[in-house]
Amino acid sequence: MDTKKRTLAKATTWQALGLLVMTLIGFFMTGSVAEGGAYAMITATIGFVTFFLHERVWAGIGWGRS
Repeated sequence: MDTKKRTLAKATTWQALGLLVMTLIGFFMTGSVAEGGAYAMITATIGFVTFFLHERVWAGIGWGRS
């Protein structure tokens, strides 16, 4: 089982990558770094919380482990 610290590190690096990608997508769609960045921050925050919770739930499930 992953520790909470490891789950937090995984969620943080995943969201940093997602933030970059979403900012670029938002920029190309709106032509504005500010609008693209705002959209990316909202989605990154929601994604961070849901990913962390998802990982913690799966950490407690033994199915598929040897």
